[in-house]
Amino acid sequence: MIESISAITLGTHDMGRAVHFYRSLGFELLYGGEAAAFTSFRAGTSYLNLTAQPDDKRWSWWGRIIFYVADVDGTYERARAAGWQPSTTPRDAEWGERYFHLTDLDGHELSFARPLS
Repeated sequence: MIESISAITLGTHDMGRAVHFYRSLGFELLYGGEAAAFTSFRAGTSYLNLTAQPDDKRWSWWGRIIFYVADVDGTYERARAAGWQPSTTPRDAEWGERYFHLTDLDGHELSFARPLS
């Protein structure tokens, strides 16, 4: 039986830029950093990892990660204050969550959400 996700690893074209992006959203840096080939952030009880694309390869990808947060609207305002442009404003969904989407600098879609009470 699967119990949980321990970590998600995303590829990046520019580690320095990606580290700045995730730190500006409040992710806690645990390992690596701007000059590293591999970086790890805390994401609640799990981890968000970044791996640098090798110079001799060109990856093609798209993915979405849904992060649950305590305050969807506050997280949206934090992203805007950091200079990022979310692709949606916070909204209540018919499936019972409040959420917004923000695309990272490598094209991965991030959703910040909270179940509606």
